[in-house]
Amino acid sequence: MIPSGCSPPVLVTFADADAAEYDESTGCLREPNEIATLHNSLLLDAVEELREKHPDVTIVHTDLFRHVSEMVQNPEKTRNMIMLWLPAAVSLLLSSSLHVAGDAGGGAASLSVRRYDAIFSFGDSLADTGNNPVVFGWYSIFDPVTRPPYGSTFFGRPTGRNCDGRLVLDFVAERLGLPLVPPFLAYNGSFRHGANFAVGAATALDSSFFHGAGDPPGANPFPLNTSLGVQLSWFDSLKPSLCSTTQECKDFFGRSLFFVGEFGINDYHFSFGRRSMQEIRSFVPDIIRTISMAKLIGDGATTVVVPGMIPSGCSPPVLVTFANADAAEYEASTGCLREPNEVATLHNSLLLDAVEELREKHPDVAIVHTDLFRHVSEMVQNPDKFGFRKDVLSVCCGGPGKYHYNTKIICGDEGATTCVDPSKSLFWDGVHLTEAAYHYIADDWLRAITLPARATS
Repeated sequence: MIPSGCSPPVLVTFADADAAEYDESTGCLREPNEIATLHNSLLLDAVEELREKHPDVTIVHTDLFRHVSEMVQNPEKTRNMIMLWLPAAVSLLLSSSLHVAGDAGGGAASLSVRRYDAIFSFGDSLADTGNNPVVFGWYSIFDPVTRPPYGSTFFGRPTGRNCDGRLVLDFVAERLGLPLVPPFLAYNGSFRHGANFAVGAATALDSSFFHGAGDPPGANPFPLNTSLGVQLSWFDSLKPSLCSTTQECKDFFGRSLFFVGEFGINDYHFSFGRRSMQEIRSFVPDIIRTISMAKLIGDGATTVVVPGMIPSGCSPPVLVTFANADAAEYEASTGCLREPNEVATLHNSLLLDAVEELREKHPDVAIVHTDLFRHVSEMVQNPDKFGFRKDVLSVCCGGPGKYHYNTKIICGDEGATTCVDPSKSLFWDGVHLTEAAYHYIADDWLRAITLPARATS
């Protein structure tokens, strides 16, 4: 239900309420909203209970309270949000329920495409929902995402996500009526509705590629051994608990949605400043070959989402790494660095070629390419359109310095500061985006994921 404390009839009914009974940030009444929150919490519990009893039924819970609250808190963003939500909502309705009669001969042609039973995700910190603290614990490395203000926007506490709230993966799961995808290394429950193998700082290439044979003791441990190959081995270890025969696995994974990536950002970020741009460009094809979708298709996957990488030349950590770059090395229209963006463009071009090649080999598989480069570039070029601040390359949570990013005082550290309203920032703590940015991206991806045709979004 909606936040009834924001409803004009309720506000008029309690017109004589004391000032303390109103929420300062919205002007809504606290107690009616608390009743609505209790209602929605118990309703969601009932939905989860039914989902457990009826795993073959898609029960979609939609959050009117959140939608209306966001519109009340950010009225200037409402028009853009509605324009972005509407196509995704229509696509979801189509994918859930639309059936059209077939030809005159009586055959039934269905436009009902996908009703997914599970989501499986591989990737890095743009998709990690809680594996990172576990892996860092293996190496006795403190993980700042376990401290506030991580998670503060939505969850109210740190969850292991490198974000103030939800990620694209979370929004997709919500819209498809599935539980949030649990982190494989940090969850003891059932994985029948999927698992997330993504880990912060993960690379596509094996970590040994980045470490010299003569590295001294105590050398930088990053990247850790959490590459895509390692994540796929975790997936293989989980499979016997999900299905017992080849056909059973193909059936189960055929009803699942797979995300492979984003991969590549960390491969390049760990190389910037250590290798020449020419050398970095030379191993882009190796990274693309490593981003393996064929293995999952062989396991039975019939819908695979393959995100490209962001314009890394716009990433605050990269901008700080090349802080002494000449003015000519920056794009005049964005303030982003040209060469790192050219590497990202090459990566994305070769990735799309690989996707097209797989589409030719597997015409029965929907391989959805999603364009993170375009999404982030649009936000950098037109921050007003998305409700972001004009200093769009500055992070919300960080330490003193240009772009509000400091390698010695990062988000979660003592001395770090957080912006007043994360929804007005594109970047959360560095390369990672805010929940607001992920929300916009998720709406666009959902159009591609839920429509029948193979797509690029």
